Order: sequence, then C-alpha cells, then structure tokens
Amino acid sequence: MWSMVVALCAILVAGGCARTPPEAALREAVAAMEAAIDARDARAFVRHLDHEFIGPGGMDRDGARRTAALYFLQHTNIGLVPGPLSIDLHDTRAQVSFTAAVTGGNSRLLPERGQVYEVRSGWRLRDDEWRMTSIEWTPKLR
Repeated sequence: MWSMVVALCAILVAGGCARTPPEAALREAVAAMEAAIDARDARAFVRHLDHEFIGPGGMDRDGARRTAALYFLQHTNIGLVPGPLSIDLHDTRAQVSFTAAVTGGNSRLLPERGQVYEVRSGWRLRDDEWRMTSIEWTPKLR
C-alpha cells in the first residue's frame, strides 16, 4: 500500500512539473501584457519584450517603455479589448495576430479617443519564456 501512495505522489508531482504548452504560454504572455496596460504599468509591459525588440519606426525596447509611460500619463483611462488570437507556431518562434479596440481619454464616462487596429506580433521562446520580438499595427477605422 505504501509503495502505491509513493507512486501516486510521484505521478502527481511529475504532472505538476509539466510545461505549459506553447500556445497556452503565448496566450498567457499576451494576457499579462494586457493586464499591464490595464494597470498602467509600463515596466510590467516591457518585461514581455525581447531585448532585441523592434517596433514601428525602429522603436526599441526602451522606446516602447517610454511610449507606454507617456501614453499612461496622457490618458487617465485606457481601454484595450483584444479580439481572438491567431497563433502561428514554428518551433521557438511564433506570430500572434489579432484585432484590438483601443480607447483613451480623461473622461470617466466616454473615451475621448478610440481606434480599432489589426495587430501582428512576432515572438521568440527565450529561457523558457515567450518574448515579443516585433509588433506592427494597422488602423482599421479611417
């Protein structure tokens, strides 16, 4: 009986140590970035950016942090509603695409600004964590 209990515990511990599947880990990373935006936390946001991150106009990781911090200062209320994620996995790299509605302003009742974007982002698995390597977005409303 004792050996069955030990074997069962070993199976449970081994199962608990299993890695999160890549697609689920990417979804968690995107959700963490969304939570950082909701919390208006630029430092938490850039934790998910790769050190070799390149954004629009050649923006680097520090530029992304500064831009996020400036946006948070300019807008008391920020809203981000991402659509369903489309994930294309290739070993240790991935592309995540989605549509996002973004609003910002200083009014508590209605946003002063808003736009819907088509977003494409590149990701790399580094040190067992998915890091965003690139992002581009296209406005959908004119």
